[in-house]
Amino acid sequence: MTMGKLLAGFIVVSALAAGIAIYYLQVYAFYEPVKAVGQDDVVLTSLVSGAPEGIIYDEFEAIDAESSPLRYRACFTTPMSQSMLTETYQVFDKAVPLIGPGWFDCYDANEVGEALSDGRAIAFMGQENVTYGVDRIVAVLDDGRGFVWNQINHCGEVVFEGKPAPEGCPTPPENY
Repeated sequence: MTMGKLLAGFIVVSALAAGIAIYYLQVYAFYEPVKAVGQDDVVLTSLVSGAPEGIIYDEFEAIDAESSPLRYRACFTTPMSQSMLTETYQVFDKAVPLIGPGWFDCYDANEVGEALSDGRAIAFMGQENVTYGVDRIVAVLDDGRGFVWNQINHCGEVVFEGKPAPEGCPTPPENY
């Protein structure tokens, strides 16, 4: 075998190994299961107090990763009706379900997005600024299934681009 073929083979094998490693790190490596702690695993922001409040839920599953505040995903069921929820908690009109890892079977962003579009699901503000510039959004389908994800808010969009926080936004932490 010539030196050129050996070198080309080494480059191809190295690129393949790097691609596999990057894929694994993005899809599997950093996620950890989130243990249910009780009443505060699923919260919605109250219309009356403006504060997040725990709701009744069951079958809670969640994952998160310290590598990004946007990696949080959760699924649950609730016996609470959509009409009761809309009378009690803040509806969120700008919900955009973020895609989760394919192996987290209970969460399907495409299904949630379609349900939001056709009115079978309603999105609520879970908790504003769960971390600076990121809100926790909760969508509840008409069959009682619920989905949770973190979404960048208007303050985060501006500050993460390196610009000063817009009027009405909290002061960003020093490390931003």
